[in-house]
Amino acid sequence: MNLNQPPGDKPTLSDERLTSLYRGVLAGERRSLARSITLVESTRRGDRERAIELIDALLPHTGDATRLAISGTPGVGKSTFIETVGLAACRQGRRVAVLSVDPSSARTGGSILGDKTRMPELTRRDDAFIRPSPSGGVLGGVGQRTREALLICEAAGFDLVIVETVGVGQSETTAADLTDLFLLLLAPGGGDDLQGIKRGIMELADIVAINKADGALVDLARHTVADHRAALHLVRPKYPNMETEVVACSALTGDGIEELLQLIDARARALADSGHRAALRQEQAVTALHADLLYELRARLLRDPDVADRLGELELAVRQGHRSPGSAAAEVLDRSSGQQTSRTIG
Repeated sequence: MNLNQPPGDKPTLSDERLTSLYRGVLAGERRSLARSITLVESTRRGDRERAIELIDALLPHTGDATRLAISGTPGVGKSTFIETVGLAACRQGRRVAVLSVDPSSARTGGSILGDKTRMPELTRRDDAFIRPSPSGGVLGGVGQRTREALLICEAAGFDLVIVETVGVGQSETTAADLTDLFLLLLAPGGGDDLQGIKRGIMELADIVAINKADGALVDLARHTVADHRAALHLVRPKYPNMETEVVACSALTGDGIEELLQLIDARARALADSGHRAALRQEQAVTALHADLLYELRARLLRDPDVADRLGELELAVRQGHRSPGSAAAEVLDRSSGQQTSRTIG
């Protein structure tokens, strides 16, 4: 593919299968969309090269969607909430894509990938697309290729792309590097949440939604909204004159969901009109560049035969306390660059 071609020109891809995927994605074909995401998530070297080519071709057709990250505390009902929000957006005539990330097992590397079963109504709609993906052990609550999957969904014509993260944690902030808006979902009873949530994630939140504001929990939800509004006065806003909004809603009854969608749209418009969105996405692209550099450098190191032959010995030396991790890492880097090292296993 010629990377210097004008954005308006049709790209020349290296094979017919890529061309078919490219055309299928732009036509909004679900099979092409799913296959393209599978391609970008593949760890095979040949697939990675083809995935990069496809993303570069699709890039001029991206950028029009609202990108929304949703994170929440355990038991808050994220999947039900996302389905309710997605269905409401579809009823407004919008096309909704949900990229949900399931944690990968540290022992087996597997994931349950059960989000489609937790969003049955949204799954059946033609104007919605749900893609569960494993985190692959990547920190930050998202998968290694979530950003590229997001771009594919935009190129396919989805105008609201929701990234559902693994859960709330110290490294959850990576999700904010992929999206325009960060929504933090909490349950009524703000005391425990305020104690357990890191200040950093509160600083990143554009909207805090108190879910389960129904039945006997309505009054408690109102108090929780007040508590979080008071707490957020101590947090510096992400943007000048754009304070974090705190609202109550119920995914079960639908109360407050339409108003929440209006708030999301209003905040997205304000970001676009002020120029903050353009600046944010530019910085996110650079962040993605550096993340890919680290990921690919590690992958290339592990593919180096000289490194691979020595790595097992170094791991054993570190495990037995004969070498420090820093010393072993320095030797790996020296070997990769072809330098000789005087370091030996003690």
